[in-house]
Formats: sequence, C-alpha cells, structure tokens
Amino acid sequence: MAKSKKKMDSKSYSQQKRHRRQWTTFMRMCRYGVNNFTRNAWLTIAATAIMTITLLVVFTSFASRNVLIDTAGQVRDKIDMSVYLATETKPEDANKIVDGIRNLSTVTAVSVQTPEEARAKFIKDNQSSVDTLDAVTQATNKLPWTLKIKLVDINDTKQLQQYVESDPLLKASADPNIPPSFAGDRRTTLVTITRAVDFAQKAGIGASIIFVAISTLIIFNTIRMAIFNRREEIQMMKLIGAERSFIRGPFVVEAIVYGFFAAIIASGIGYALLYFSAPGLLSYGINLQPTLDLFTYYAGFVVLVMILIGAFIGIISSLMATRRYLKL
Repeated sequence: MAKSKKKMDSKSYSQQKRHRRQWTTFMRMCRYGVNNFTRNAWLTIAATAIMTITLLVVFTSFASRNVLIDTAGQVRDKIDMSVYLATETKPEDANKIVDGIRNLSTVTAVSVQTPEEARAKFIKDNQSSVDTLDAVTQATNKLPWTLKIKLVDINDTKQLQQYVESDPLLKASADPNIPPSFAGDRRTTLVTITRAVDFAQKAGIGASIIFVAISTLIIFNTIRMAIFNRREEIQMMKLIGAERSFIRGPFVVEAIVYGFFAAIIASGIGYALLYFSAPGLLSYGINLQPTLDLFTYYAGFVVLVMILIGAFIGIISSLMATRRYLKL
C-alpha cells in the first residue's frame, strides 16, 4: 500500500515537473519572439505596415458592405408598387381588388388613395401654380384610384404582375390610360444600388484576398530573413537537442505580434475614418447610422476579430517559412 502511494506521488510529481517545464518553455518562446520583433526595426515596420493595410482593407470592406446594404434597404422601404383603377370604379369593387392583392404571399401591405383624396392632394400641391379653380377642377376630374403595394422583395414582382394580368375584376377596373407602375425609375435606382452593393462586396473580397496574400508573403520573407540572420544560433540549438517546437515557436510568436499591433493600428484608423466620414455621408442620404451603431456597440468584438485575423495571417506565414527554411 505504501509502495503504491509512493508510486502515485512520484507520478504526480513527475507530471507537475513536466507541466512546469512546458510552461517555462512556452514563456521563453514568447520572450524570444517578442525580442525578435524588436531586433530589426525596418523589417518590423515593413511587415507591420503591410499587415495594417491588409486589415484596414478587411475592415473597410465589411463596413462598406453593411452601409450599402442598409442604404439599399432604406430605399427599398420607400418604394411601393402602384396599380391604378379607373375613376368610376365602385368602392366595393376597389375593396375586393385590394383584398385579392393582400392575399398574395409576396405582398406585405396595400394602401388605397381614392380619386377624392388624390384630387384634394393635387389641389393642395398645385394651387399656387394654377390660375383658376375651374382649371384645377378640370385637371383633377380624371384622377384614378391608386393602390400602393409593398412587397416582401422589391425585385420579385412576378406574382403581382400575374395577378394584375389575370384577375377579371382588376382587368375590367384598371385605368386604361395609366399602366401599373412596378417601381419605374425608382426601380432603376434600386437596381443601381443593388449592383453597387454586389460590386463593393466582390471588390472588397478581392482586395482583401490580394492584400492577405501580399501580407503573408512579406511576413514570410521577414521570417526567412530572421532565420537566415540567426542560422548559426538555430544550428547550435539543433545540436544540443532543442525540440522542433522550441525552435519554431519564437518565429510564430514574432509573426503573431506583427498581427496584434497591425490589428490595433488598423482598427484605430478604421474607426477614425468611420466617424469622420459620418457627417458627410449622412448628408448625402447614405444610411451609415446602423453600421456606426453596430461598430460602436461591438467595438471590443470587432477589435478582437481583427487581432485574430492578424494572428492567423502571421501564424500561416511563419509556419510556411519555418517549414521550408528550417526543414522542420
């Protein structure tokens, strides 16, 4: 019994000793990696600058995509489809048509403007530009019923168009002089914004990939030069039996430090650009506020993600360099 207890104590002590040794090795690798970061100022500045540009491109790409999507959504909310009924359409027939349109799965809401309401609005808007009440009355006698329809997806008008073309009551009541307006010029504006969103998203992804590749290559070359400059030291470490992880570790830590500082700098620049550009963009009707609120509320998370991206780039490039040039 005593022997068994002594054996367990010995095993526990051995595990604790191994854990302490591993922790000491890890701390040494971190210290060596941080020291390597400060050894060559010009290489450090170059690698950090390139990675900063890379992370700034990632930051601005994500922010721009959000801004454009929010702006497109804002425009979409203001756009409705218009179906016009003849002035003499009976209210009960108009109500039946409205009920039929509301039952469509792609429709979210339908509002009705009667000829009388349209006439009153027209007179109010144009009374200063017409000469006589008779002219106003004559101009407004033929105003139609207007059904303003909001859709789930502004680009999906197929179901509504089929209903307009096939419903007998609607076909009989439709104003022959004014065809249904499926967004008209406003749809063109929306399509333009949607294309801009798609282009910005693709361009942002493309630019991010390019700069990530460039950043990885720069850090790869930086680590390679560091390995070359310390080749005698590394050879000596191999001869005395240093583990592969201990030789590779400081280079990985060095690259992670590049990513850390680059992420902090890029986040600072990105937030500064976001806040300083906000007044000008908002004055042009760009819906920046939701993105601004999102980035402000989740500032810590955004910075953390940027650090993780920078660390990932650093780890990949350093592992590639050490695998190739240390033959590990």
